[in-house]
Amino acid sequence: MTENLRPIGLLAELTHRCPLGCPYCSNPLDLVRANQELDTKTWERVFNEAADLGAMHVHLSGGEPLARKDIAELTNAAHLAGLYTNLITSAIGLNAQRLTELRSAGLDHVQISIQGIDAARADAVAHYKGGSRAKRDAAKLVVEDGLALTINAVIHRGNIADVPAIIDLAEELGAGRLEVAHVQYHGWAIPNRASLMPSREDFMAAAKIVEDARKRLEGTLVIDHVIPDYYAERPKACMGGWGRQVIVVTPDGRALPCHAAATLPGFAFDNVRDRSLSDIWEKSEAFTKFRGTAWMPKPCQGCDRAEIDWGGCRCQAFAITGEAAATDPACALSPDHAKMREMAIADAASTNTPYRFRRIGG
Repeated sequence: MTENLRPIGLLAELTHRCPLGCPYCSNPLDLVRANQELDTKTWERVFNEAADLGAMHVHLSGGEPLARKDIAELTNAAHLAGLYTNLITSAIGLNAQRLTELRSAGLDHVQISIQGIDAARADAVAHYKGGSRAKRDAAKLVVEDGLALTINAVIHRGNIADVPAIIDLAEELGAGRLEVAHVQYHGWAIPNRASLMPSREDFMAAAKIVEDARKRLEGTLVIDHVIPDYYAERPKACMGGWGRQVIVVTPDGRALPCHAAATLPGFAFDNVRDRSLSDIWEKSEAFTKFRGTAWMPKPCQGCDRAEIDWGGCRCQAFAITGEAAATDPACALSPDHAKMREMAIADAASTNTPYRFRRIGG
């Protein structure tokens, strides 16, 4: 029987322009230029098509979505389409006037990324002087304005010791949610893996801190914990499962099942300029190829987790094994699991490895 799946969310990558140079950015190495971006009217149509498909929320992301001069207009279009609007931002440029404009346009929620606790080290990772102070100031404005706030902290070897202080900071800022998100090794994180990978011991210690904080702050602060797949025993359902819950639309209009799907060879990713979102979701090879369980190899076929993790991450499988349809190496049952773990151990032990900062042109 064919499933009547409907997406619950749209990740709208409005631009790849960004003032930061984070070495773990999930954007591709080949960044989209400003003159290739979708125009306002096309995004408005995409928002309405997403809502018609059943999507309930839109993440206005990038790059830095505030780099779009029409960000208030886009926010309003998403709001009028009936979507819950979440701005995923570095907060650089998010001042009181801009926030008032966005709230008036229909903004519901703001997610601000932080790079750590020590301002100098955080700014060095972001490759942007003064960023840490600007983020804290913007977070306070968001809470004072009555908008929902999530703090997103990407965790890696350089800041994993900050986890307790990051939790305290999120509470101090008045956030309702904190994402303690270990680096996922896609995009710019792949060439920077040896600079970013923490040791297993440091990860386990941080995981215990997060679990304890979840219990202590229950009812006050929701803490999401995204673990590094390289230290996992079972894969997670990437984006809720390939082509099951989320549509990603890139700045130039390609519709993808996940952030990194464009790295997979042999796919023709349809563009919303040429094809409706519903047609892409329901019929395109890119969305149907790994949807469900029929495509799965052994040991995934028949596994009692097959309809829980939906085979894990296809992009990760390709990056490590060279085969997009291979069992996700994050799974302990994968023949490549030991290889993945050995890679993590070697990367965590590396020293004096400089960051390759995110920038257009690589």
